Amino acid sequence: MTSSYRINYQLRAHKRDPLIEFIKGLLLTPFILHAKPRKPVFNSSIVDGNLNSQGGSGSSGAGGQQSNSDDERNDYQEEEKPMVDANLQRYLEIMKSVEVMIEEHRRKALKGVPEHSRLHRIVPSVASFFTPLPLEAAFLDANAKHSIAARRFVPPSFNDIRRILNTAQVMAIAPTISLITFDGDMTLYDDGTSFTETNTLIPLLITLMRAGLRVAIVTAAGYPGDASKYEERLAGLLRSFQNNKLSEKLLERFYVLGGECNYLFRCGWKKSDATGESVVGLTYIQPESYQPAEMLAWSHEDIQELLDVAEENLKRSVTAMNLKAMILRKSRAVGIVPINNGKIAREQLDECVLSTQQRLLEYQQMSAPHKVAIPFCVFNGGNDVFVDIGNKLIGVQVLQKYLGAAPEATVHVGDQFLSTGNDFATRSSCCTLWIVNPEETENVLMELTPLLTFPAEDE
Repeated sequence: MTSSYRINYQLRAHKRDPLIEFIKGLLLTPFILHAKPRKPVFNSSIVDGNLNSQGGSGSSGAGGQQSNSDDERNDYQEEEKPMVDANLQRYLEIMKSVEVMIEEHRRKALKGVPEHSRLHRIVPSVASFFTPLPLEAAFLDANAKHSIAARRFVPPSFNDIRRILNTAQVMAIAPTISLITFDGDMTLYDDGTSFTETNTLIPLLITLMRAGLRVAIVTAAGYPGDASKYEERLAGLLRSFQNNKLSEKLLERFYVLGGECNYLFRCGWKKSDATGESVVGLTYIQPESYQPAEMLAWSHEDIQELLDVAEENLKRSVTAMNLKAMILRKSRAVGIVPINNGKIAREQLDECVLSTQQRLLEYQQMSAPHKVAIPFCVFNGGNDVFVDIGNKLIGVQVLQKYLGAAPEATVHVGDQFLSTGNDFATRSSCCTLWIVNPEETENVLMELTPLLTFPAEDE
């Protein structure tokens, strides 16, 4: 049985998505009012036997039986298909209404007054929408797969709505998409593992590249200028590129951006340092080639001072909660990782994230008159907590400018879209797809690839 503590924890703001909760609440109304359970079917012989055994009952008893039948007549749904069709129609009307509200919000945003939209008044924290969202069509697609309208005891869930939003975004962006970015762990491969040659996402990623898309992995993993570390994590993918003999033109459409936004690498053919043979690998791109002036102006001293403050708070959290964890410091990041492959409770990780966020904001506020506030990201990585210099919002924006991709033609795929996750910030700069594991990434790419157009060109 779920404890009241766990229920209350799930209701905390950092564990909820306001837009999804809003849509979920709207869909709950027709479910409660109209999705009645099916009328029970009794064995006629048992019913007859019961009636015979009660043969001595008087007329008042029979009248009472009839009265009960009348009272219960509306408690059940008589016919299966009409109920499903009626539920589907009600759900579609709601999704269409939300679709219209999103479009009105987009129009207000284009005029510079998104706060005037009806959706903003209802969901004040609603993010930007860079494309329309065909929610009605997406719901029909989801209903065909998961029979949402036929369910009588389980209402449309958070995950149902999250997947519907993903499908709607795929439908909307497919005709114009030019850049797709991915988180690494739990998006392309399982947490803490590497990209293997058996990964079923590889053919889909190659298909995206053949369709002319720029494909980039935007990851928190930070190895300053060290291509070999990323090549090790992506060894299976790079070997597959090599085995498929992809052309240099295709390979140049694949990028890796590490440390949230700090280290950019381009894929291509190069000579192996070990054998001298031509292999597919990554080449480091100098920051001056792609980073804006504001990023290049971040001083080493200011970065280290911010990380010092973060490290101090993380140490305090480890001590206060008696965590079996160690501090890991990098040139542009600091974090805590469990000792001996142990596990840290989610609540403890979130406590570290939220307390460190607060401490860094206070530090920047106190030093504001004298120093430029360096952007940072504090996130729960599932079994660790890290503070990175910069964030994925900057990372996606850097790629958009470097590769010439507009926000409405860019989509980021990730699993960390709660406020304690590091994919959350990308919502301000591009379209997003919220998945929870690599299998869902495969599903959304299988929805996307048939909708793409492929250029008529030789490799």
